[in-house]
Amino acid sequence: MLIQKPKGTYDLLPEKAFQRTSIENKIRSIFSDFNYNEIRTPAFEKTLLFKRGIGEETDIVSKEMYSFNDGEFTLKPEMTAPVIRAYLENSLYNESPLQKLYYISNMFRRERPQAGRFREFSQFGAEAIGSADYLVDAEMILLADSILKSLGIRDVKIRINTIGTLAEREIYLKEFKNYLSKYLNELSGDSQRRFEKNPLRILDSKSEKDNEILKDAPVLYEFLNENTKKYFEDILSLLGTLNVDYQTDYKLVRGFDYYTSTTFEFVSDALGAQNSLLGGGRYDLLTEQLGGKPAPAIGFAAGFERLMMVLENSGFNFPEEKKLNLFIVSMDEESKITALKLITALRAQNVKCDTDYLNRSVKSQMKEANRMNAEYVLVLGEDEIRSNSGKIKRMSDGNETEIPDILNINSDLFKVS
Repeated sequence: MLIQKPKGTYDLLPEKAFQRTSIENKIRSIFSDFNYNEIRTPAFEKTLLFKRGIGEETDIVSKEMYSFNDGEFTLKPEMTAPVIRAYLENSLYNESPLQKLYYISNMFRRERPQAGRFREFSQFGAEAIGSADYLVDAEMILLADSILKSLGIRDVKIRINTIGTLAEREIYLKEFKNYLSKYLNELSGDSQRRFEKNPLRILDSKSEKDNEILKDAPVLYEFLNENTKKYFEDILSLLGTLNVDYQTDYKLVRGFDYYTSTTFEFVSDALGAQNSLLGGGRYDLLTEQLGGKPAPAIGFAAGFERLMMVLENSGFNFPEEKKLNLFIVSMDEESKITALKLITALRAQNVKCDTDYLNRSVKSQMKEANRMNAEYVLVLGEDEIRSNSGKIKRMSDGNETEIPDILNINSDLFKVS
């Protein structure tokens, strides 16, 4: 029986892998423009990192993590906690008081696979660690917006909110739970479970019945102090100055416990029900939660799978892979060896070339050159090697050019930059 890939995973075949790489390179270029530097962390971390960082009562930690070695280690389900762990462990704060970092990495979550959601998935994201200035919040949103616009994605809505400080939320949650207690039996199963452990997440419910109940619920923003409100209003004012369109959404919360203050999300109708394309926010307490000194921070993450869905649905013009410049058809053992010598020399000159390794007939090799969409074909046989001359054929029109010194053929023929 054929062994198949695990449920919730996927193969990136050559064409799709090339498309993904081209998008990654574009994203890396934007990160570089904003002066963000790449960071890479291990595929697995100590489980305690995520319990302490994300929150033990979150869905991810309580039921979606892949843990092993008696629960000591976990395949990383997200990147912010590992980045902060690396920031603290390697004392990056000594190199610069503001660290602007980005990542492109695979993550793992044991959840129900669905459109744009997998058990092994890839994310790109950014973290700015060390500044409590509202300008950094605005820049982070601007960075995310710039990446999407550089890919031609413009039909997205930016939702933004502030969830205040822990102390402000504590006061609010008393009122919020008091309100919800009257409707507890009418709430969805998820919201009933969250009522005691993580009530703020009820605001993020997708249940129509829950949202109907929430219409008259207390609004968190009304419980925030003037400093918190001013910080938020300063961000909104700056975004307006930068011509960034946004919608204030006082029900927008994030799924991890480490978030404080600013939260934001980019949503796209092209994704259907699971419409979140990118999300992030401020997490000023996380460095302390992970045993370090206080360091305000903000970041975002986006899933590659959903991004690629949007690009494909919008008819994005993916770059094409570099064409095969030359295919050498060989006719005997000596010509096979000569062909390999020639393509080795040409590859050193940045010429993309290949030859036959299956001992096929000349006719079959020509068919293979056509299948590969080779620009030129050179046929090598006993006569060509003895005379050190031959003809190179341009496949687009069949035009042939005499090559007087085939053993010293160079890249000039192929206009390789």
